[in-house]
Amino acid sequence: MKNILLLLLLPVVLSYGQQPSKPLRIGIAGLSHSHVHGLLGSANRGEIQIVGIAESDRALAERYLKRYNLSLDLLYPTLDEMLAKAKPEAVTAFNSIYDHLEVVKKCAPLKVHVMVEKPLAVSLDHARQMEALAKKHNIHLLTNYETTWYGSNHQAYRMVYGDKSIGDLRKIVVHDGHRGPKEIGVNQEFLQWLTDPVLNGGGALMDFGCYGANLITWLLNGERPESVTAITQQIKPDIYPKVDDEATIIVTYPKMQGVIQASWNWPYNRKDMEVYGQTGYLKADRSTLSMQIGDDPIQQKQFPAPAFDNPFVYLAAVVRGTEVVKDTDLSSLPINVIAMEILDAARQSAKEGKTIRLKKDKK
Repeated sequence: MKNILLLLLLPVVLSYGQQPSKPLRIGIAGLSHSHVHGLLGSANRGEIQIVGIAESDRALAERYLKRYNLSLDLLYPTLDEMLAKAKPEAVTAFNSIYDHLEVVKKCAPLKVHVMVEKPLAVSLDHARQMEALAKKHNIHLLTNYETTWYGSNHQAYRMVYGDKSIGDLRKIVVHDGHRGPKEIGVNQEFLQWLTDPVLNGGGALMDFGCYGANLITWLLNGERPESVTAITQQIKPDIYPKVDDEATIIVTYPKMQGVIQASWNWPYNRKDMEVYGQTGYLKADRSTLSMQIGDDPIQQKQFPAPAFDNPFVYLAAVVRGTEVVKDTDLSSLPINVIAMEILDAARQSAKEGKTIRLKKDKK
């Protein structure tokens, strides 16, 4: 117990390198994904420079650029024109998930790095194509999740692997979602494709199931599951007639089980996970980590965000080479291809009403 208490007193410091001094020239592909506000609000940071925005919906673009006091000179009607004239070093995708593949197809041959909003792709087929393009043209292809920047998640990882505080992992349960995108008032441009089975690949299963697929794969250092079982429901078909709004995914490993609960029906916003080991329990909820080791009383500790609390500053550091992306990092391509494999199998399982067993790696 003494070692655990000492661990809790340590500052949260991740092994990140120095931040780049030269601003990274960033282009934006699409504005319909509401997470773009995080980037537009970071426009005046010294580490990045927004040099172009590709968006065909001029009314949407004018609304956002006015809100953030950005020049309309940044706006281009197509990604091709933005790439040719603005010459970004990296592009961030804030369009539909289906369009992520097209962004990589256009950027990779030009050696332009890409960061997409979660999940990586609309399907495993798209993910594999994107992976092949990134490798062929030697670009970084990162996936951004809000949960990547939670200090509690990183502290949980350290306690699992640093001093093995809770013993071998046995179960991970991840809860993500909210009352529903329409219920919380997302912008119409976002809602239109978010609730489209083609453009988003599904509903709550894709929108929030991806968090659990990403986190569990990361906590298992890139291990692929043996099987995936999923159940989806349309609890609100009058609001979401084309996609699921409730999903539960079970992923099995030789000695562990993961449960992903993705929902547009929670009574409140949530992004938290529970990690159970042989000898202890952890619950990570943004900056708060609750823990119980053996029969000791439950403790709580606050952990601030990691050094790179801004994903676009992180992107700049990666492109500049001051930060190295390991294959087992949350934003990495290998982790997110496996996450997409889980989501693809989950969709198949829910559709066919059976467990999907994944083929073993050819190694």
